[in-house]
Amino acid sequence: MTWIDAIIIAIVEGITEFLPISSTGHMIIASSLLGIGNDEFTKLFEICIQLGAILSVVVLYWKRFFDIKRLDFYLKLIVAVFPALVFGYLFSKKIDEFLESPFTVAMTLLIGGVVLLFIDKLFSNNTIDREESLSYKKSFMIGLWQVIAMIPGTSRAAATIVGGMQQKLTRKFAAEFSFFLAVPTMVAATGYKLLKALKEHPEMLKDKQNLALLGVGNVVAFVVALIAVKTFIAFLQKNSLKAFGVYRIIAAGAIFLLMYMGLIN
Repeated sequence: MTWIDAIIIAIVEGITEFLPISSTGHMIIASSLLGIGNDEFTKLFEICIQLGAILSVVVLYWKRFFDIKRLDFYLKLIVAVFPALVFGYLFSKKIDEFLESPFTVAMTLLIGGVVLLFIDKLFSNNTIDREESLSYKKSFMIGLWQVIAMIPGTSRAAATIVGGMQQKLTRKFAAEFSFFLAVPTMVAATGYKLLKALKEHPEMLKDKQNLALLGVGNVVAFVVALIAVKTFIAFLQKNSLKAFGVYRIIAAGAIFLLMYMGLIN
């Protein structure tokens, strides 16, 4: 992986992490086009730089994250993240296999795109718009929806936003809860991936170049994600999710075309 490769993938991550279009899917396609998709360090890099993007949410919503009086808020996040921790641990090997498949990305982008075309019509009378009105049961159900996002191309943001709206959250609050839920989820995923890398490929994290690439990747993803989150929330206040559905369908078609042309494997 070169410095240019790292910056490109980090920009892709920062833009797509909080949009319902799959950051992992876009990074898999980007790394495939760059010719580094099968490299073990690339796979580690794609997971670890998500932490930089996630930290942008902590910065933007720091007053809500660090209010120790809001114990209920933290408990709901724990309940919501629990399903992903369990399923991620049990099926980590199968997930790693999916991470190597552009075909999987294209199919899930397509299916998710069709869902987003109609999601606003399906859940048009939602009323839950604040954390105090969100029950533990609904938090857990949203967590179950997040499990679906372990399939690349699904999009963790899309799964949790759809899950939130299915549980009667407004579109804006569903997106915000998706942001909050991303923090413990990605901290756990990054920590697990790093520990696994230390055990199976310790040489990767002893290489100063690799550590520098991870550092730069996280910084770039953080800065780009700050802009993306603000833009996304502003967009959702005035528009539906239909545009993202259309984008996903077009992106899926483009990936299938690239595969047919042999430009990605």
